[in-house]
Amino acid sequence: MSGTFAPAPGSAPFHRQVLAQASMESRLILRNGEHLLLAVVIPMIALVGGTLAARRIDLAIDNRPIDVLTPGVLALAVMSTAFTSLAIATGFERRYGLLKRLGASPLPRVGLLLGKVLALLGVQVLQAIVICGVALALGWEPSPGLIGVLAAIAAALLGTCAFAGLGLALAGTLRAEATLAGANMIYLLLLAGGAVVFPRDTYGGAGELLQALPSAAIGDAMRSAFIDGTFNLGALAILAAWALVGGTLAGRFFKWE
Repeated sequence: MSGTFAPAPGSAPFHRQVLAQASMESRLILRNGEHLLLAVVIPMIALVGGTLAARRIDLAIDNRPIDVLTPGVLALAVMSTAFTSLAIATGFERRYGLLKRLGASPLPRVGLLLGKVLALLGVQVLQAIVICGVALALGWEPSPGLIGVLAAIAAALLGTCAFAGLGLALAGTLRAEATLAGANMIYLLLLAGGAVVFPRDTYGGAGELLQALPSAAIGDAMRSAFIDGTFNLGALAILAAWALVGGTLAGRFFKWE
């Protein structure tokens, strides 16, 4: 019987560590009321309220309001979770020393970041199910085809990378309270004037300038995917550029404590 109960020291495989971290991050997001407000409630208010308002106000858009608003709200959901929720949560984790303790665990820092990204993607799938279900009940009639679906997935992935990089850069350089205020302020500004929910052409002459914003880029890409069933290569390129910028800033300036 020698060796039957011999210990097997060592950490779990890397993929199991990442999945465990992603599972914990997902539960923390779903249990937090503020995160749920940003992830579900605000996008749903934008969808339902925007649809009802569009029936009374002439927005001068080419398609039915619900068909235009739903892709924009899906883009807003990505921004809510990947930027605002991630920045605020990471800022307070950094303040309370949680990131420092996780950095001393067997989970490498790249594993921690991968776990956060996987958690974001999981929450975004739930967001998409809820938003699409409500939109269908309101009369949404998407016709993206396979290409459109792939284009929407590409937009969501690039948008997540872009906003997550920017959110981590913000949370890793500012105090938690400043991150809370800054993330919410940027979110509200992009929601109101970033051409994420409504198309850029509804903003008049400012539409061309807004094209460079990540919020407008993901909104344009989502609308092209679900309305036209095409890849908006220009918008996807802008998102890829923002993902590079955000990742570079986070990698260079992020402080773990």
